[in-house]
Amino acid sequence: MLEKLDFYIDGQWVPPVEPRTLDVVNPATEEVFGRISLGSAADVDRAVAAAKRAFESYSRTTREQRLELLRSILEVFKRRHDEVAEAIMNEMGAPWTLAKGAQAASGPQHIKAAIKALETFEFEEKSGTTLIVREPIGVCGLITPWNWPMNQVAVKVAPALAAGCTMVLKPSEIAPFDAMLFAEILDEAGVPAGVFNLVNGDGPGVGTALSQHPDVAMVSFTGSTRAGVLVAQNAAPTVKRVAQELGGKSANIILDDADFEKEIAAGAENCFDNTGQSCDAPTRMLVPKARLAEAAEIAGRVARNTIVGDPRDEKTQVGPLVSDVQWKKVQDLIQRGIDEGAELVAGGTGRPDGIERGYFVKPTVFSGVNNNMTIAREEIFGPVLSILPYEDEDDAVRIANDTPYGLSGYVSSGSLERARRVASKMRTGMVHINNAWLDSMAPFGGYKQSGNGREWGPHGIEEFLETKSIYGYEERKA
Repeated sequence: MLEKLDFYIDGQWVPPVEPRTLDVVNPATEEVFGRISLGSAADVDRAVAAAKRAFESYSRTTREQRLELLRSILEVFKRRHDEVAEAIMNEMGAPWTLAKGAQAASGPQHIKAAIKALETFEFEEKSGTTLIVREPIGVCGLITPWNWPMNQVAVKVAPALAAGCTMVLKPSEIAPFDAMLFAEILDEAGVPAGVFNLVNGDGPGVGTALSQHPDVAMVSFTGSTRAGVLVAQNAAPTVKRVAQELGGKSANIILDDADFEKEIAAGAENCFDNTGQSCDAPTRMLVPKARLAEAAEIAGRVARNTIVGDPRDEKTQVGPLVSDVQWKKVQDLIQRGIDEGAELVAGGTGRPDGIERGYFVKPTVFSGVNNNMTIAREEIFGPVLSILPYEDEDDAVRIANDTPYGLSGYVSSGSLERARRVASKMRTGMVHINNAWLDSMAPFGGYKQSGNGREWGPHGIEEFLETKSIYGYEERKA
């Protein structure tokens, strides 16, 4: 049993004000493997006070001092990479290859991006006789999810440090141990006391206290749109900045001149990756109406050939969903797809054959879906692909944009010019042309109910800055 009952506050591991524990379950075995403490508003008060004290000195550090600190964090992280991967595999069920090669690896990826962005970031500029300065905003509340736990911790902490901010992190209580390892990494790397603080807890106990706190200048939140609305409401009375990266229902437009076998297979694999628990997953595949059956056959074949099983087995491609609550939600939505008349091509309800324990789900493909069906409207957060037919290019764009979300989008075509034209019409914060990789120096974020603000690279640093105009900084020339 792994027990980590203390919080990291003011450079020390300290017990909670009021003892209250939570069991952490391994979703592959349904067994308790760890235990943490759940914090309260009193713990948040202690952490915010420490961050507020540290802000006075840390906010005045130089670019070079912050670069040196980030480089030190990167070196310590490299030594503890596999520990982070092990924690992620156990707490959220990511297959070992994914946990090590993508989940844990996202930590150094974002630290490197923050270093690169900070090296050339312009904190000052002149406009006539005025100096425009971008300064650290203050104490930041960071609230992160369980689906890409280290990715979301690093993508907030690294740019906040680069900007000169201090912070209090509330990681997901479902997947807390990788964040606690990250706190150990920061401590070993020499982050000054109070600059980074960690308080475990749930949304009502810690998330609300953090977003409401009058000494917190901004909240950076990643999670569901429903929870994001609550964070914004809690933050509103203190008029603090709220940056949010929320849900998605991303469309993947396969144009008629695309390499169908390649792009449909890639789209299905991307949808099933991380057991479908990615906010930017391409869960709505749009294909020409005349080629619907062809697309369904290819995607169905991918689903049936996807290896679901023990995360420790290096052959496993898809692990379990993160919890019993999530498993039941996905089962209900798969059944809704069947009940509303979508064609079940592969998968369906229940666990995969031969698996009796763990929150495992069958990679599922529906065809003949229309955009009014529940499975086309709601974020399922499981390995469930909906294939929708379209009449022509304009119809494809209309369907893609007919959603309250706008996080990401995908378009595949044999013509780069044509793909660019379609991408320009998609109302999303990001578009992947021909399944291009993400760019850690480009902004990550969405339109509409997928959130506001941007993360990654220089745009990530900007989120943690305030802008000041100093008039008359230079004498006006005669």
